[in-house]
Amino acid sequence: MAEAQLFSKRELKFLDELNARSVRYLVVGLAAAAVQGAPIVTQDVDLWIEKLNDKEFLAAVRKVGGAFVPRIGHNPPMLAGKGLELFDLVVHVHGLEEFDHEYQQCVRETLGSTEVTLLSLEQIIKSKKALNRAKDKLVIPVLEDALRANRGS
Repeated sequence: MAEAQLFSKRELKFLDELNARSVRYLVVGLAAAAVQGAPIVTQDVDLWIEKLNDKEFLAAVRKVGGAFVPRIGHNPPMLAGKGLELFDLVVHVHGLEEFDHEYQQCVRETLGSTEVTLLSLEQIIKSKKALNRAKDKLVIPVLEDALRANRGS
């Protein structure tokens, strides 16, 4: 369904590295919705990593020439380095269960030759409703339309 153009080659290389090292992650938010066919645009990719201190996650970041910057004060954890700028690390998704529960319901899509694990459209909608921000209220109908289209109704 989704095309590889949503991510650059460097970004796909990072996701491939996570997969090769069996790092459990979910692409969440509007990027995950776009991969699942929602006609929306986003400026970043929210990436929920099961364990930010996982040595395999940290090795994957280093392998692609990046660095992990842990939470400092009020600043969230983040990735630095070419090809990682698009990714925002997420440590919690509002309105949803813990990572393991959500991962069990993940959607898998292939972008080029890269398999990507995504939060489902249903769960993205649930999270957007829980956040109840003005910008989320605007996009929820689009996400619901995409969900209906995916279901063929």
